This record gives sequence, C-alpha cells and structure tokens, in this order.
Amino acid sequence: MAPGISRRDFLKRASVASPLAATAMTMSSGRGDAAKRPNIVYILVDDLGYGDLSSYAATDMQTPHIDALMEAGLRIDQFYANSPICSPARAAMMTGCFADLVGVPGVIRTHAHDSFGYLKPDAPLLPEVLKQAGYDTALVGKWHLGLEAPNLPNLRGFDYFKGFLGDMMDDYYTHLRHGINYMRENDAVIEPEGHATDLFTDWSVDYIRERNSADNPFFLYLAYNAPHTPIQPPEDWLARVREREPDITETRAGIVALIEHMDAGIGKVVDALKETGAWDNTLFVFASDGGGHKPAGACNGELRGTKTNLYEGGIRVPMCAVWPGHIVPGTRNRACVATLMDLFPTACHAAGLRLEHEIDGVDLTPVLCGEADDVEDRTLIWVRRAGIPSYGLANYAARQGDWKLCQGPGPAVPFELFNLAEDPREENPVSLEHPMHRTLKEALIAHNIRSGRVPWQPPSEPV
Repeated sequence: MAPGISRRDFLKRASVASPLAATAMTMSSGRGDAAKRPNIVYILVDDLGYGDLSSYAATDMQTPHIDALMEAGLRIDQFYANSPICSPARAAMMTGCFADLVGVPGVIRTHAHDSFGYLKPDAPLLPEVLKQAGYDTALVGKWHLGLEAPNLPNLRGFDYFKGFLGDMMDDYYTHLRHGINYMRENDAVIEPEGHATDLFTDWSVDYIRERNSADNPFFLYLAYNAPHTPIQPPEDWLARVREREPDITETRAGIVALIEHMDAGIGKVVDALKETGAWDNTLFVFASDGGGHKPAGACNGELRGTKTNLYEGGIRVPMCAVWPGHIVPGTRNRACVATLMDLFPTACHAAGLRLEHEIDGVDLTPVLCGEADDVEDRTLIWVRRAGIPSYGLANYAARQGDWKLCQGPGPAVPFELFNLAEDPREENPVSLEHPMHRTLKEALIAHNIRSGRVPWQPPSEPV
C-alpha cells in the first residue's frame, strides 16, 4: 500500500469498477439478499496435465484432496482452457470473452519486445461485476494480466490482492522474475519467505477465516503458479515421491511432488471453508489454465500435444465443480463442451446477476445442477500469439460439435480437421474437402475480423 494512504481509502479507490462494469448488470428478480448468495471460490492451477491427477488415471501420483472434490461434485470431461498459455486463459475466465476480443491473444510479459497482450481497460472483469451484488472480492496468487496501472488487480475489481503480478517465478522461494520482485499485498511490495504454494495456501486460509464474521458473501480467486516451471517442489515432498516410486525418473518425480504438494494446500483451503461453516454455501470450481508441459515431466493422458500447442493435450484440462445442495456429488458429464470463459456467467448466475453486456461464455448452471447434458450449440475459438519461435504470429483452432480445425504446434503448420468423437487422439486428419472445413474456416475468418478491431498492445509502448 502506498505511503500515506489508509487501507480504507486505498480499497475505496481500488474498488471503483470500469465505466462499462457500472452499467453491465442488474439484479435478477426472485433472489434473496446478499447474505443468502453463495460464496464463490475459483481455484485455477497452472499447466496441470489431463493425466496428472490420480482421479485422471495417474498411477504414480496421489492427489487425495482434489480427487475428493471430484467425488463431492461434478466433473466435466470435455473442459477446456481458452488458450494453451497463461494470460489468454486468465483473461477469458475473468471477462467471459474470447481472450483476443479483450486484447490478450498471447502472454503478457515484462519486456515489450516479447509481450503479446494488453487487457482491454474497459472490459468488465468478474470481480467488478460481483461487487455489484455485494460480494467482497479477493485474488490470492498469480495475476498475469498486467504489471502496471490500469491493469492491476485492485484497479480491476479486487478488494484484496496478495500474490504475484508476473508471468512466472524463476524460483519458488525467491519469487523473483528477471530479478524483479512482483510480489504484492494490494499495491505494497512484499518480501514473504517460503515456497510460493505454501504462501498462497496460507493467505487463502487467512482470508477465509477473516471473512467468517462478515455478513456479505465473498469471491475468492486462488491462482496457484504450480505446477508451472521451474519444477521445484519442497525437498521433503520430493523425497517422499522417490521413496514411494523407486522406478520414477527424476524429471517425473519433480512434477509429481510439486502437484502432490499443491494438492495438500488445496485440502487446507477446503478444510478452512468447512471449519468456518462457509462450505455449505459455496460454489467451488477447480480447473487448470492449460495443459501439462511434457518436457517438464507432465502427462496429458492419452491426449495429443502439450502446453503451448492447440492439440487436445494443450487445451483440455481437469475440472470439477462442487456446490452443496445444488450439484449432485459423484457425478460426471462426458457430453458438455465447456471452457474457462463460461465460469464468468456461471458465477453471475449464482450471485443473482443478469448480465447486460455481451460476452462469449455461457452459463453452466443447468449442466452443473443436472438440468441439462450440454450447453447451447456454438463454435469455440482458440488463439495463441507468440514471439520466438512463432515470429509474433498467431495460430488457431476452432471446434463445433465433434469437429475441430486445428493448427497444432504453430502458425507455420497447416490446418488439420479432426472428428474428436471418432479420433480423440487427433491421429487421423479428415480431408479438408469435408464440408465442416469450410464451416469452421468461415467461423475463424469472422472471429479474426472481430478480434482485429481490438488492440493487443498498450498505447505508445516502445519495443
């Protein structure tokens, strides 16, 4: 927090919504007061592979706490990040829009020559919207949507922020990136000691306990940077994996230990919700911002591809939702095709809000509550713009029904057409003479015309 500014004044300044957000929603009828609305907890982890939970068939890993969440609620098998890289996936989740339509087609980084996004300043973010329904809003962990004003968490709707502004940490214990300290509590630079996963867990538990006596509901967005590289689990967790799995490789042992350590942290967060009595009135969602990074030892199950590309292994992610009294425990949906951007309208529905600005996401509540097997038919678009080795160009994928048009590893690679129902591993491309190629190609052209109107660089930024 800046010197000379009280916490009250800072939070008053920080909580001002964007001009669009102020008129973006109204309260729907038939809902109770703020105290009866559910708390909302979204946990987003970083680069968790589709095969890197014991509930997702990993045999060398033990993730009892995340597995328990899968059993306590609904698992959606065809759940996607909106990008195979961090910033666009987070932008989609926070805005309910395709990421390039809010100015984030690629990763936002420290240096201008390698930064490929600028979050649209007037795009309403989820915390801004939820504040209109009386929610207290908090982000603990990784932000990665801007390093300076106006795109800082407290200036985009979060009442409280404690975490890391940047793209990744070069060390889980020093928390630095390029030698820069991006750790903040609101706008104050902090230098906490400890493993980042433990810090984010403890700060979330503290927040939940502090909110226990409040009358209004809260939205907690907990964004772990695990299991993103560097693969740096605590030594005792690594030793445990080595002892239990004597044949495991060193590379694999590291990421298994990092995930198991994170799983234990998630268990502590759930325990805090239960101990405070908040759990029974909480919509809880767990997901990843992209697929596992195979060179780092991750496993994406039987899916083709890895983090950074648009094959299924780069974008399909583990996901579950728990909402006691609303979502039937132990259920699993194999039909619904959903994405991170759908979590925006889903939270708004739970909060009793009716959106009056355009978004691309759809409300998942009917699916979560067992009232529908799938959402409305739609075409989904994925984009990844990057510097090296992609020359600053973008590559794309589009899906409608079971059909997917995909540029896998980069923009120089030809498009391939797959029928995911018949070829879930994307091994046998269908001829581009198929009519669905034209349908998806035209959808991509239309999308690119829309996104071409949105700047993705800050104004007057030197390169």
